[in-house]
Amino acid sequence: MEHLELFFKSIFIDNMVFATFLGMCSYLAVSKKVTTAVGLGAAVIFVLAVTVPLNWLLDQYLLQEGALAWLDPKYGVDGSETIDLSFLSFIMFIATIATMVQLVEIVVEKFSPSLYNSLGIFLPLIAVNCAILGGSLFMQSREIPSLALALTYGVGSGIGWFLAILAIAAIREKIRYSSIPAPLRGLGITFIVTGLMAIGFMSFGGMLTGGDEEAEETTKTEAVKEVKVDEKAEELKKKELANNTKEIQE
Repeated sequence: MEHLELFFKSIFIDNMVFATFLGMCSYLAVSKKVTTAVGLGAAVIFVLAVTVPLNWLLDQYLLQEGALAWLDPKYGVDGSETIDLSFLSFIMFIATIATMVQLVEIVVEKFSPSLYNSLGIFLPLIAVNCAILGGSLFMQSREIPSLALALTYGVGSGIGWFLAILAIAAIREKIRYSSIPAPLRGLGITFIVTGLMAIGFMSFGGMLTGGDEEAEETTKTEAVKEVKVDEKAEELKKKELANNTKEIQE
């Protein structure tokens, strides 16, 4: 359930485009055709699915304070020579991302030259796509506890970005033949549609909170019951004390 919740949350609730507006440059530039949008979206899914777990390993076993305890206990949090390399997070994360993007570029150029030509400069620009770096930084800030959850979060974030660019590409292909006022043509109507889609994705915010609300209500009910029991116990004690006092007086 934890994996499933994180997966759907990263796609719909914490969508990279509609919730945090990351990766907007590629999102706007490569969303004119569905085919190119699908190619770039698949590349983003692959890069996020690989780089987020890799950066999780780097963060856990190299960058965090005391992460080098696996080398020697003295480098741990309670050791005499604690080492904190967290200031290297950006450099290490970007190096990992750039390596994977270079691999993706080589593979796409080898097996799909037409897609490589259609994506153009935006394929190598995945390396500086803030959505890719954002995935690793959000993973770090949320303190995801395991490698499997980091992989789930990376894949979910990539699918969320893929759905966003696929949806806007399909809409832009459709509205190309629609009657749109001249001042709104191009990026104008694209920004408006993106804003409306972001509002629509906000409705998913309560999708995974039903169980939490029920749990909170149950906890509150139990707390109220405990208070009532305590009050009844105090009343009984007072009555017993009053009865004992009367007996002593008599």
